[in-house]
Amino acid sequence: MKQFVSALIVACAIPCVLAQSYPAKPIRLIVPYTAGSSMDIIGRILAPRMLDSLGQPMIVDNRAGAGGNLGTAAAAKSVPDGYTVVLGALGPLVQNAVLYASATFDPVRDFAAISLVATGPILMAVHPSIPVKNLKELVELAKRRPGQISYGSGGIGSATHIAGEMIKFATGIDTLHVPYRGNVESITGMITGQVSMVYSGAPPLVGLAKAGKLRLLATTGPRRMASVPAMMTVAESGYPAAEMLIWYGVVAPAGTPREAIGRLNGAIVKAMNLPEVRDQFAQQGLDPESNTPEQFAQIIRDDYTRWGKIIRAAGIKLE
Repeated sequence: MKQFVSALIVACAIPCVLAQSYPAKPIRLIVPYTAGSSMDIIGRILAPRMLDSLGQPMIVDNRAGAGGNLGTAAAAKSVPDGYTVVLGALGPLVQNAVLYASATFDPVRDFAAISLVATGPILMAVHPSIPVKNLKELVELAKRRPGQISYGSGGIGSATHIAGEMIKFATGIDTLHVPYRGNVESITGMITGQVSMVYSGAPPLVGLAKAGKLRLLATTGPRRMASVPAMMTVAESGYPAAEMLIWYGVVAPAGTPREAIGRLNGAIVKAMNLPEVRDQFAQQGLDPESNTPEQFAQIIRDDYTRWGKIIRAAGIKLE
């Protein structure tokens, strides 16, 4: 009987020991896009703020390629010990799982949600040489020059590609899609004159617009951005069907211990409530967010169902 009681005490104590000892080493945050991309900027704002709560650094690991699939798939296959997490987003985590026949991960089955981090719109931007100042003027120009205005995106099937196709559908314009390896490359392509315009998350574009390297035309968000108040929304421009918000959040491989998920969630919630973090996100045109693992998991499930229906109905499938 004494041996049974002793064994029971030890068994009950193990979760407490795990909770107290985690994390015992640095944590890897996979960002499935290149340095300087929207997701990279978000990851590099968030990662250093986790140290105070966790007592260990969070190290950003850029694993770009295949529209975010390479880094996301690498995270799904990682050991579920709490020491590898990935910055997910609507495009690479959810839409890609439906778009790509070669996708090797399922956003619901293969990941454990930790917390939402931010939401934000897709922005439209043009090279300064393009003689338009807003979406209405772009539509007028594109209709005079069908097929002659090219736009860059972060890759075939990316959220920025889908945004570009939504704009085409909503406005009736004929623009040429030029996919790049990532958003940074597409923006560079526009600045150097390879393409006329680009669709991207807000973070890389706002600073470049203020520096005069590009001109912002519209946001797909439901309201104007505080950091660029003169830029109209697509709805204000007459095209409400083109509204689109993307979200960013942190997930871990399925099977990651609940104790680790809880510690990481608490650290993210604390970081996202820091005034300096909220200010940095706002300057990038993002709304800082945080929630429970259960709430974030529901968002992933709902969007997987929603976008699965939209993408399949449109007949979009990528290799």
